[in-house]
Amino acid sequence: MTVDFHSHTSESDGTLPPADLVARMRARGVGWFSITDHDTVRAYEGLDIAGVHVVTGIEINTTWDGNDVHILGYNIPTAPSPLGEMIARNRDHRRARIERMVAALIAAGYPITMHAVLAESGGGHALGRPHVAKALVRAGVVRDVQAAFDELLSHGRPGYVPSTHVTPHAAVEAVLASGGVPVLAHPGRLRDEAIVDEMAAHGLRGLEVFYPTHTAAQVAYYRAQAARLGLVMTAGSDFHDPRWNPRGVGMDVAPDDIRPFLDLVA
Repeated sequence: MTVDFHSHTSESDGTLPPADLVARMRARGVGWFSITDHDTVRAYEGLDIAGVHVVTGIEINTTWDGNDVHILGYNIPTAPSPLGEMIARNRDHRRARIERMVAALIAAGYPITMHAVLAESGGGHALGRPHVAKALVRAGVVRDVQAAFDELLSHGRPGYVPSTHVTPHAAVEAVLASGGVPVLAHPGRLRDEAIVDEMAAHGLRGLEVFYPTHTAAQVAYYRAQAARLGLVMTAGSDFHDPRWNPRGVGMDVAPDDIRPFLDLVA
């Protein structure tokens, strides 16, 4: 069964317009999918999803004990809700953080402007570090986006500014209060896995077990964790761009593995 419950468009830090991403899902034969842009659901406005199973989704950036933790929310409303108020605050934080990054880079002598960063966002709803990275690439400062992160935007580098997003606890609460299903994204990228147990006790409903960079051993481990904690399993490509994600969209999973999640959101 081919599904994809984690993907991004140009409304956040992806590069494809929502309609183009949906076209790729259809071409790949993805039966069920979600667009999970960071801190915005604007990709769903006016989207043609006839003939496909789409679960409304979002990825909420959160901060916990100095670590970045991403919460996915499914079956969420696109109308005003407690979640909508939270992600609006997160978007304001994103803008302020990017402005501080640009100011730090300018002070360090790099040729970048806020105007250039906004141009890279293409009018998207939620700014992010990839937009700064792309502006640096376009200005000829670095060779590619990864180099921008490694040399200028990561911890200890000239353009790094720590994030102070909402907590994962608050994100889980807001998703639940809005009638949605909260899931912890890509646990293999966590710096401290103690958050998994803590979030499970705080109302988390699922774990993104099937993820492109998870090894077979990690999949087996997170499968066991999900069973131990009573969490459903999800799968997502985390697709942003054809150049960054050469595997494209879609994850092939056994129907029995994904059915408990589908039962929650169908």
